[in-house]
Amino acid sequence: MPESVKTKEESQVFKKACFQEVFMAGSGFMGRCIAYLIASRTQSKVYIYDISEASLDLAQSEIEKMGKKSVEKGLFSQEDLNEIKSRILRASKLDDAKNCDLVIEAVAEDINIKKDLFSKLDAICKPATIFASNTSSLPITAIAASTKRTKQFMGMHFFSPAHIMKLVEIIPGVDTTPETTSKVRTFAEELGKTVIASKDFPGFITTRLGMVLINEAAFALMEGLSTPEEIDQGMTLGYNHPMGPLALADFVGLDIVLHIMETMLEGFGDPKYRPCPVLRQLVSAGHLGKKTGKGFYTY
Repeated sequence: MPESVKTKEESQVFKKACFQEVFMAGSGFMGRCIAYLIASRTQSKVYIYDISEASLDLAQSEIEKMGKKSVEKGLFSQEDLNEIKSRILRASKLDDAKNCDLVIEAVAEDINIKKDLFSKLDAICKPATIFASNTSSLPITAIAASTKRTKQFMGMHFFSPAHIMKLVEIIPGVDTTPETTSKVRTFAEELGKTVIASKDFPGFITTRLGMVLINEAAFALMEGLSTPEEIDQGMTLGYNHPMGPLALADFVGLDIVLHIMETMLEGFGDPKYRPCPVLRQLVSAGHLGKKTGKGFYTY
């Protein structure tokens, strides 16, 4: 056995968490990373839900890849990985959430889609179930209003990739109780995360600051201040950021960046959140960043 692989005695100890069964709504990149994170850090079962069987097939395949990488790095033994995978269950219907203690949503960043999903789940889940949205910018209080459990609703913003990044941002809504906030914080800490808390204002802490930096970098580019490469180098080498703001925008998706800037402009009514015209132009052209092969950079 390679030295990097842990023996049975050295294997990961999976902790019993405050939520025993979790319903992960959305099997996209973020959803499957969160599901893998929960199953790999705790004894909790995770139901990963999607309306598309093909999407669930892809999620299962990608979770397998994540697991193999973890084994190769010596983070888990193959026996550990088998145990992790046994806790991740496919769900193609919302009824599978009926016995879950926590619902985490990571579907499209569209408030109407989120409201519709939570409204349906509200009628299915047991009264004690806590609801959490992984939104990075949309108002938690407004989404919670689609349910009858506003006291048990809050934001739980993971960062990509969720099984690697160390931060979780929690956002109580107007009605969220301290007990709900405390329990969600405890769960995030059980997942090995550092937790920061934000009030429910557009963009919260991290998205608000990060998107403003991206938008300002786009304005600097539009004004001819410098090249994309040198603007990014100014932040990576001068401020020790792991990635420059324009490269980060391409990674996130320029359409998503634009949507978030528009959300903050609408929410605050402050012109300082006005999206850069170059950002609008690139999105109009279909140049959305890495996912389309072209954005501020060509890939």
